[in-house]
Amino acid sequence: MRLPRTRVRIGLPRTRTGQRRAMQALAAVCTLALAPAAWMFTAAEGRVGTVAQAPASGVAVVFGAGLWDGEPSPYLAHRLDAAVELYRAGKVKAVLVTGDNGRAEYDEPDAMRTYLVEHGVPDRQVVSDFAGFDTWDSCVRARKVFGVERAVLVSQGFHIRRAVALCEAAGVDSYGVAVDAVHDATWYYGSTREVFAAGKAALDAAFKPDPRFLGPKESGVARALADGR
Repeated sequence: MRLPRTRVRIGLPRTRTGQRRAMQALAAVCTLALAPAAWMFTAAEGRVGTVAQAPASGVAVVFGAGLWDGEPSPYLAHRLDAAVELYRAGKVKAVLVTGDNGRAEYDEPDAMRTYLVEHGVPDRQVVSDFAGFDTWDSCVRARKVFGVERAVLVSQGFHIRRAVALCEAAGVDSYGVAVDAVHDATWYYGSTREVFAAGKAALDAAFKPDPRFLGPKESGVARALADGR
C-alpha cells in the first residue's frame, strides 16, 4: 500500500505584521553575521599599508602560509620578500617567523628562516616561533613568549586586517603590511575563508583564550634587537 505524499510548503507569512517580523529577523541575522567583519575592519582602520608606509617598529612578524615540497609557497614567499624589504629599509631589526611545526616533516618556521637568510637577512636577526598554529596563537605568543610590544605584521591583504585586529587585542601595537597577490583560486579561497574566520577572531579577542601551546618566555627577539643596533 502506497502512502500519500505529504508536501511541505515554506513561504513568507501572509500578514503584513508577519512579513515585517520576518524581514526584521532576517536583518538581525545578517547584522550578527557581518558584525565580526565590521569589528575587524574598524580595529585595523589606519593601520594597514605598504612597506614604504610602514613605521619603524623594530620587529616584523611574518605569518606562515604553507609549504610546497618543503619550500615556502608563492604566497609565503611574497610575505618573506616584504620582510626582507623592511629589513633592508632599516624599519625592522628582527624578523619573527611564526608558523606550524606540529609534525616533524612539516616545518614552516625553518623554511621561512632559510628563505630570509638566503635573501640577505642575517641568521641572528631571525627568530622562529614553532607554535604559531593560527593567527591568534601567533599574536599571543609574540607578546607573552617573545616580549613583542610593537611590530609590523606581514601578510596578504585578505588576512592582514584580521592579523592586526588580533595582535592589537593580544597587546601588540601593530601595523600591517598588505602584500600584493594575484587574484587566483588561492586568493578567492582566502578571501572567502576570512568571512568565517572573522567570527572566531571576534571570540578570541573577546575571551582571550590561551594558545594551544604557550610555553616559557624566550629572549630571541630581545637578542636580535640588541644585535641589530
